[in-house]
Amino acid sequence: MNKIDNPKPETWAAILERPTKTVDDIELTVKEIFKEVQKKGDTAIAKYTSIFDGVSFENLEVSNEEIESAIAAVSGELKEAIRLAKSNIEKFHAAQKTDRVAVETAEGVNCWQEKRPIQKIGLYIPGGTAPLFSTVLMLAVPAAIAGCKEIILCSPPDKKGNINPAILYAANLCGVTKIIKVGGIQAIAGLTFGTETIPKVYKIFGPGNQFVTVAKQLATQFGVAIDMPAGPSELLIVADDTAIPAFVASDLLSQAEHGTDSQVILVSTSKKLIDAVEEEVQIQLEQLPRKAIAEKAISNSKLIFVENDKIALELINEYGPEHFIICTASDDFYCDGIENAGSVFIGNYTPESAGDYASGTNHTLPTNGYAKNYSGVNLDSFTKAMTFQKITKTGIRNIGKAIEIMAEAEGLQAHKNAVTLRLKAIEDEK
Repeated sequence: MNKIDNPKPETWAAILERPTKTVDDIELTVKEIFKEVQKKGDTAIAKYTSIFDGVSFENLEVSNEEIESAIAAVSGELKEAIRLAKSNIEKFHAAQKTDRVAVETAEGVNCWQEKRPIQKIGLYIPGGTAPLFSTVLMLAVPAAIAGCKEIILCSPPDKKGNINPAILYAANLCGVTKIIKVGGIQAIAGLTFGTETIPKVYKIFGPGNQFVTVAKQLATQFGVAIDMPAGPSELLIVADDTAIPAFVASDLLSQAEHGTDSQVILVSTSKKLIDAVEEEVQIQLEQLPRKAIAEKAISNSKLIFVENDKIALELINEYGPEHFIICTASDDFYCDGIENAGSVFIGNYTPESAGDYASGTNHTLPTNGYAKNYSGVNLDSFTKAMTFQKITKTGIRNIGKAIEIMAEAEGLQAHKNAVTLRLKAIEDEK
């Protein structure tokens, strides 16, 4: 782990740089696959599934029989845990529903806002060595609460052409309407353009590696919205001598085991704590089944000592972490002062993994510093806000003159005429 002592502000950008490839390294590959999927549909999907996942099969869509087999394969204990998590996620996201907002801005001028679900959404669920069935809950549950009509899920198959049973169980439990055995760039391309099997969607959700992240960003050039540029996982912890070193180390490792390109950072006002956490990381690392992955990520990690909480908070806001754990004697200072973070975890007994699974908050969050301008996934992510207005004769008389003056000042005569004709009609009625 890299220890850094009292870095100067002008060095922060370099110190906090993410261990990711640039878009230029990836974009050419993404564009090539997008072009082929757009032109050849399922044929291109099958080609790249064979290349990247090493498997070929005829039917991309998961059948009812496969879903039933998956349900039977999931243990009762895991089913119970998934149902508990689903219940808490439902409670938190259902509480985010808002009523119609209505106001009479002037006498006779009535304006209101209502929310409508996005009709067709695509969910990308990573598979591989860590099949994220928890992400199915985080995306499909609020989508169902919002009222999305079509929920299309794509997830990469294993070498036998199957999707992890827990992913299928969660998808079925949460009301996903179609499940497709496809991952990576080709999955995002399929959701963007539509193929013989994969429906075209209006918005794509879900985390992924850097290739998936760039593919999602490219999808926006073809009229498809995305939740956010969610790439490799990251965690920043601020802790002092009130923190328990073993707990801090466990949280650092919990994110490091996601992937070799994950980044974990500890910021502390205590050199004693930094030394204790570093020791604990090495002890716990030896016991992890995913040691090789976590070890690589830990090699990119930073242990940063700063003199006081004020400097620590400035550095953290500059970084804009996806996950932010606060474990200090000054928790309120950090809670009140944090401006850039995806999700915040407070105190010794609030592990980041609680938010990943079962506390109820969403774990699909902005990475790569996008917490400075993106929110994590929430109920509103699956809706659109539509405005309405109804103006009476009294209302158009009250605001009509102002509209005429403004339209004329902008040189838009037809805009002015649309009001003038109405005002004249009202006058003629007298």
